[in-house]
Amino acid sequence: MTAVDIPEVQLRSGAAASWHRITTISWRHAVVLLRSPHRYFDVALWPAVDTLLFGAIGAFFARNSDVAGATALRYLLIGVVLWHVVYQAQISLSTGFMEETWSRNVLSLAVTPLAPWEYIAGVVLFGLLKMLIGVGGVVAIAVAAYKLDLGTLTIGIVPIVLLLMVCGYAIAFGVIGLMLRYGSGAEAFAWGILFVVMPLSGVFYPVTALPGVIQPLSKLLPTTYLFSAGRTLTETGALPGHTMLLALLSTLVTAALAVGYCMWMMRLFRRRGYITRWS
Repeated sequence: MTAVDIPEVQLRSGAAASWHRITTISWRHAVVLLRSPHRYFDVALWPAVDTLLFGAIGAFFARNSDVAGATALRYLLIGVVLWHVVYQAQISLSTGFMEETWSRNVLSLAVTPLAPWEYIAGVVLFGLLKMLIGVGGVVAIAVAAYKLDLGTLTIGIVPIVLLLMVCGYAIAFGVIGLMLRYGSGAEAFAWGILFVVMPLSGVFYPVTALPGVIQPLSKLLPTTYLFSAGRTLTETGALPGHTMLLALLSTLVTAALAVGYCMWMMRLFRRRGYITRWS
């Protein structure tokens, strides 16, 4: 072997070693993905959600070509306004808990006389202010920029908004339960789960615009009935009694299940010492 051959051999050896290290890092991330189902949001769930949401919007207006432009705009605007009630309620409670994990304050809270319901009440109280600001901004823009007629929204909008708030808090309790059980990696649900609920709930269209195989799943969600009631209210000025009854019952069941799950995870959190994850 000559002197000029040595660098070439070393180069080939270095390239092979680099490729081995590169594939090892890729495999490490693949294993993390396979062992963490909540990370599937970024890979598979977001494309499916986008396809369902925008596909259903297009399908609804294509099948109902007689729907006037003003009606279509009203559907979209009332959907956005009501959606932000759910969104602000959920995100304020979920991020309220995440603030404690980010600042590593969970252990400090655990050793105080603060009861869980007192902490939740405090976060919800502040969350109400954030929701009023967020939803108020959406309404103001919709009225100023797109001439949304609030005259069609009678006192009947109040029970819809209240039940949507309960739905948002119920989803947040479920997310907090997941974070208590699976750690900070489950934070992805706080940002992503609502955008799975959105297309299934028919925020901007009746659920009949969704593929038939998905429609039974939509009917299990209380938000589906509430958004449907909101559209009916804007069209007729009256609440559909049967739809609101279904919304009330399904909201109560969902909230009870979510709170029960969160309380169960809280007991597990303490018993198994998961608090060390954030201390």
